Amino acid sequence: MKLSTKTLLLPILCLSFLSLNAQYEMKPVAGYSPQIGLMVYMLENLKERITEQVKDLDQTQTDFMFDEEANSIGALIMHLVATEAYYQIESLEGRPWTEADEERMGLGGELNKASKQKLKGKPIQHYLKLWDEVRQKTLTGLQTKDDAWFASAIDDGFNHHWAWYHVMEHSANHMGQIALVKNRLPE
Repeated sequence: MKLSTKTLLLPILCLSFLSLNAQYEMKPVAGYSPQIGLMVYMLENLKERITEQVKDLDQTQTDFMFDEEANSIGALIMHLVATEAYYQIESLEGRPWTEADEERMGLGGELNKASKQKLKGKPIQHYLKLWDEVRQKTLTGLQTKDDAWFASAIDDGFNHHWAWYHVMEHSANHMGQIALVKNRLPE
């Protein structure tokens, strides 16, 4: 019995499609309550995608600004680090930032002329290492919480779920900005 090429290719294509499709399922990360596990999945997915975009940049590329109003990729990564650290302290630790927190992370919180000038001269790995440190603390903290905590209020009209949703959407927003800066890098 002779099988046609089409007959052989169809099952292979179907299996390939199923395999690819399975990569795009959102499932809670093990070790977390269901809702927090989904948020962790999204946070980690975005961080991996951003890291993949920037991990091989040299110093000139890390510090490049295509005009004086733009932000460098290094400054944008530091901004993501500072934002996550802020919500981590407010949400997971339940306290406001201290002067020590401000000194360590505050520079990236507000991207302005002063911070843009100070956020230069450090390799991309410096910013990624800081992000890894902050993320590890976030992941450890979120493992100690449950979905009831996640839905509970931090303040009127502001709950923990929204705080971490904001960290996630903030990363997605700046991922687009990073891609724009990267596309404008000089050849």
